[in-house]
Amino acid sequence: MKFVIQRVQHASVKVDGQIIGSINKGLLVFIGVTHTDTKMVADKMIKKLVNMRIFKDENNKTNLALHDVNGQLLLISQFTLYADCKKGNRPSFVNAGSPDIANDLYKYIIKSCKEYVPVVEEGSFGADMKIELLNDGPFTVILDSDDLY
Repeated sequence: MKFVIQRVQHASVKVDGQIIGSINKGLLVFIGVTHTDTKMVADKMIKKLVNMRIFKDENNKTNLALHDVNGQLLLISQFTLYADCKKGNRPSFVNAGSPDIANDLYKYIIKSCKEYVPVVEEGSFGADMKIELLNDGPFTVILDSDDLY
C-alpha cells in the first residue's frame, strides 16, 4: 500500500464538474493498493498517517500531528501509484490491486480514518476526478507499507 501525503491549506475533488469533497487545513492523501494488501496493512498505514508529525508548531518545527491542528483529511484512490515504468514508455499497472480489493480497502480506510479525524472527505473510486489543492510548504511525504515492516 502506498500513501502520497500532501500537507495542504485546502483541497477539493470534483467529478463531472461538481465538488464531491473538500477540506481546509489538513492532508490530501492519494491511496494506492496492491494485490497483497490487507486490512492489517491498512491499519498500520492509518496509524502512521494520523500520527505523522508534519505540521509546524509555535517554533516553526514540524512537530504537530493532524489532531493537534484540528486538521482534516481528503482521501483519493489512485491506482497509478503502482505504475511500473521499467519497460518502454507506457506504464504497466499489473502491480495495482484489482478494483474489488482496492475499493474494499479504500472504503475501509475511509471508515477507519473517521474514528481518528472528525472531518474525512473522499473522492469517487474509479471516477475521472479533478483535484485542486494548495500545497502547504510544499510538503509531500510518500508512505509505503513495505517500509513499515
